[in-house]
Amino acid sequence: MSAPHVQNQIEGLARLGYAARGVVYLIVGWFAVAAARGHDRPTDSKGALAELFDRPFGAVLLAVVALGLAGYALWRVVGAVADVDRRGRGAKGLAVRAGHLIAGGIHAALAFYCLKLLAGRGGRESSETTAHDWTARLLELPLGGLLVAAVGIVIAGFGVSQILRAWKADFLPALACDHQTARVVKPLGQAGFAARGVVFVLVGMFFVLAAWHANAMESGGMIKAFRWLQGQPFGPWLLGVVALGLLAFGLFSLVQAIYRRIDSEGAMRRIDAMAA
Repeated sequence: MSAPHVQNQIEGLARLGYAARGVVYLIVGWFAVAAARGHDRPTDSKGALAELFDRPFGAVLLAVVALGLAGYALWRVVGAVADVDRRGRGAKGLAVRAGHLIAGGIHAALAFYCLKLLAGRGGRESSETTAHDWTARLLELPLGGLLVAAVGIVIAGFGVSQILRAWKADFLPALACDHQTARVVKPLGQAGFAARGVVFVLVGMFFVLAAWHANAMESGGMIKAFRWLQGQPFGPWLLGVVALGLLAFGLFSLVQAIYRRIDSEGAMRRIDAMAA
């Protein structure tokens, strides 16, 4: 298989991956909006995939999304290892690249969950159950509380970085679009990254509280963050604002599928150089 063909495949999978991520966030955001209006319960990424599977032609749609999520995972791993975005080897650059590796792992797990659904072996799994199980296992280890707290701090730190990205709008240079398109895309990205950041900060806070109280049930994921927002004064409004932000992030991901600069050729060169 020729190098240009491999490069085209990597780029195609990466773009499909951004689109698949967009679909997931659109579903999550839609259910969060419905929950804010009191019409339904919020869901998370796995719940969104299960909902997609239940729709007409759901198996076909889910298979495409699974391929996209796998492609996105591959691109994130390749991007982190080959440093496609030129983050460098400084502390900040390594932290960003480590985040990309983690994102690759998370999306690979979601792709695997899609395959389980397609094979008829995937129940209605939730991030809440997964969070409780892993927190309980960590708490049983020596210094387990510190480990859980560290996980929470890392997750919350990622959330803060997302909010800073929204503030700086530093995602625009990675898009190969004209000025007029960028003016439309900018508020979508800002609203999306800010809402995503709020959710991750809350999830990180739950893990820190679980470590503080040595109680795995206090950890949680996206659904718990939504429910926490609902329980605050003006909760439906707070959840509604975050939900609209997640919808915006879904749309922004679809924009990335079209305009994201993807240097698959540079990635291949760097990987070849590393292997030499």
